[in-house]
Amino acid sequence: MLICAGGTGGGVYPALAVHSALKNLRPDVETLWVGGEGGMETRLVERAGIPIKTIPAAGLHGIAVRQLPRNLAAIMHGISASGAILKEFKPDVLLFTGGYVAVPMALAGRSIPALLYVPDIEPGLALKALAYFAKCITVTSEDSRQFFSKNSHVVVTGYPVRADLAAWDKIMARAHFSIPAGRRVILVFGGSKGARSLNNALMANLPGLLEQVDVVHVSGELDWPEVEKNMQGLAPELASHYHAFPYLHEEMGAALAAADLVISRAGASVLGEFPLFGLPAILVPYPYAWRYQKVNADTLTRRGAALMIEDAKLASGLKMTIEKLLETPEKLDAMRTALLGLRTPNAAREIASQVIKLAGENK
Repeated sequence: MLICAGGTGGGVYPALAVHSALKNLRPDVETLWVGGEGGMETRLVERAGIPIKTIPAAGLHGIAVRQLPRNLAAIMHGISASGAILKEFKPDVLLFTGGYVAVPMALAGRSIPALLYVPDIEPGLALKALAYFAKCITVTSEDSRQFFSKNSHVVVTGYPVRADLAAWDKIMARAHFSIPAGRRVILVFGGSKGARSLNNALMANLPGLLEQVDVVHVSGELDWPEVEKNMQGLAPELASHYHAFPYLHEEMGAALAAADLVISRAGASVLGEFPLFGLPAILVPYPYAWRYQKVNADTLTRRGAALMIEDAKLASGLKMTIEKLLETPEKLDAMRTALLGLRTPNAAREIASQVIKLAGENK
């Protein structure tokens, strides 16, 4: 099998989950990961022990005209590099979960059966293009089916979460962070890169929140120096209730399991990880990109599983929204119930089974 997934989060973590499920089903499977040059996913893939190669890749959507020739050249070089990789590795099936980094591989490997996994509810332009090369399209939600041709083979699997996340329960997780019994816990994180507006809004309200709850804060590495400096200025009696980290890998499951409420962006992972833990959420979609995060957030809010705050209203509305939720336990209980109804714990295995089916058809 050959995996092609670019970036972090929405595309990489599902691919890692599917790879793990595939290895459980077929321990002898050989996998090669193909990512973009300089991609942030490299260290995550290497941690998982998967061989990785990189190719030139670039997007075409929403770029300046002067940048177009350079990006087109990168794509052409990427197709050539992809062809060389395919000739050497000879995969039976391709798995695409990333965006534009997968396009050169799809073009070079168009004769090889391919499975496309779409993490977000609405696919981006690159994923829509990849759908033309896919023999099977797997999606997180039934809501995604509308974005594909009626002739497409679309399978609703849910979002594949990493198996290591489910290894934590609330008691273990709170002990891991040394959180006192009876304290409510809020998790704040903005994804792999962090979210500056989220970090700033939290830090502005942190002393008042820490009087009421413990806070687990995953800031992202870019803002970590400022977060660390702010942490050092907290009174000791408050600092003991603040658990801040630049990033979490295996311990992310502990952070999710420990929390009673999460405040985060609305990347695709919220569609799988929050339901896994029945974790009520306040979602703050990233405003400076296409509408994927807004659509993801709408999907959860329509089902009563989350609340949404616009990024522009975050500074003034975060603390009030948190306090209102914490003062309404019946609302939190209803959100937990709605989230648990969206759980898809077998999603990774279902996608892996589709991969095996495609590989068998290629024999």
